[in-house]
Amino acid sequence: MDASRLDQHSVQHSGHRLCRVSDVPDGGARVVVEGPAGKPVIVVRRGERVWAYANRCPHFSVPLDFEPGLISCYRSQVLMCAHHSALFRFEDGHCIEGPCAGAALDGVTVEIDAAGWVLA
Repeated sequence: MDASRLDQHSVQHSGHRLCRVSDVPDGGARVVVEGPAGKPVIVVRRGERVWAYANRCPHFSVPLDFEPGLISCYRSQVLMCAHHSALFRFEDGHCIEGPCAGAALDGVTVEIDAAGWVLA
């Protein structure tokens, strides 16, 4: 996959392997417990595109998953905080509905290597 299909975010990438693209359901998300700097990261996928965000809701700084590793996604467009039902767009992490509307998730810069690994 070429870099033109990837979206860049705020945290610089260091070559840390998060997961394989195929490990993330198309239209869904996967929590990677050991992301860069030892912090959990959510990898989101729609088709050939992937994005990554710190697993932290900007509302109360709690993880987006209530049960570890389970992230709710809706129509391959948004992911939802399990604690406050805030909705965040896949493509930019912007909160479009909920108690933190207008805020955004902290992005993690990612790329996909030739072997299909999502690197941060």
